[in-house]
Amino acid sequence: MELPRGMKDFEANENSNIEHVRNHFKKLSNLYGFSFMEPSVLESLSTLETKSGPAIRDEIYYFKDKGDREVALRFDFTMGLTRYATAQKSMKLPAKISAFGGVFRYDEPQKGRYRYFHQWDVEVYGKKTLESEAEIIELTSRLFDSLLLKDIVIDINHRNLVESYINKIFDITDSDKVTDILRAIDKIAKKSKDEILTEFTKKGYDTAKLEKILEFSQVKGTISEVEKIFDTTQLESWDELKQLFDSLENRGVSNVRINFGIVRGLDYYSGMVFEVFDKNSKLGALAGGGRYDTLTKAFGRDDIGATGVAGGVERIILTMQEQKIIPEILQNRVAVVYINEEMQKVAHSITSLLRLNNIPADIDLAGRNLKKQMDNAGTARYSIIVGPQELENGNVVLHDMKDGKEGTISLEKLTEDPNSVLNLEKL
Repeated sequence: MELPRGMKDFEANENSNIEHVRNHFKKLSNLYGFSFMEPSVLESLSTLETKSGPAIRDEIYYFKDKGDREVALRFDFTMGLTRYATAQKSMKLPAKISAFGGVFRYDEPQKGRYRYFHQWDVEVYGKKTLESEAEIIELTSRLFDSLLLKDIVIDINHRNLVESYINKIFDITDSDKVTDILRAIDKIAKKSKDEILTEFTKKGYDTAKLEKILEFSQVKGTISEVEKIFDTTQLESWDELKQLFDSLENRGVSNVRINFGIVRGLDYYSGMVFEVFDKNSKLGALAGGGRYDTLTKAFGRDDIGATGVAGGVERIILTMQEQKIIPEILQNRVAVVYINEEMQKVAHSITSLLRLNNIPADIDLAGRNLKKQMDNAGTARYSIIVGPQELENGNVVLHDMKDGKEGTISLEKLTEDPNSVLNLEKL
């Protein structure tokens, strides 16, 4: 009885880490005015094929349902949210929507990425403005700050800038050939320069021109640093990038830089694009996004632009583990233990009372001896020991599991106001 390849069970500690990221994300998305929603897990296959065509089938889970309809599991949130947004004819714009949850991709499992994994996502639908991009980049930067991650850099580029440079170097306007060269740039992070040159020279591309494009894709730095090493006056959309960086500086976002090698998903993006990295890690991009007006057009809405960002939760957690900043998620729990079988009924009654007062409480269900009960109570903040001698006097023993100190407390006081007696909230 094994799981299908690429799937996994999320155990308690992993789930706690995912919830930790989720809580930070939900808090921030609310602060920035994003409406949190859950798009459908199941989509019509035709919806997911809107932009990429049938080729997307190689990367997703799809099947026919019992009504012989072709359906598929969501592979990201952007498609579902865009389907939803473009269908809302009376939606107030700009519409800011966020989501968090599991997605499915039928690709090769790798470190930090199973075939089922979690993403956070924010999207802005409405008139095309640089401030929309600045808003989602600012939120992205703040999210990584709130998770206490260090050495995070957001690499930014513009698709039009890259495509126009390719047109200039190769003297081509054929969109398929431009897309092909974009693929060469996109492979820089995964393959060596020689491998890429060999692959694309075989396709008939000029080696010297390819080398020039690959050199171009290595340019990165601040606005002023890039302007010193590259003639940006001939680059289309360079002024747009400068305006975006001005806006980000005004918002107090400083961990950004230009990177001409960032092109993102070749089917989606049409304007500004960016990816997020830990400068000291080899895990790859932790998040990525940009403008994708072509997708809203594909859904029949020329009047709506769109920009967004999504992050891989498991990969972010791996980075937190690398940086040794995974929080120790501890609850101030109370363990109720009993000396013997006769005390068990009272102990269960106390446990139920604590839970009714929203105090996390545990009790042994197997009737084990006191020593084993105390061993299992090791993660609790306090243990309440129900013994015959103390109970005869209307008391129980309160044991501090941190320093080992203990004393008797009135059972009547404990039952009347357990929150005041235990005072867990102030610990």
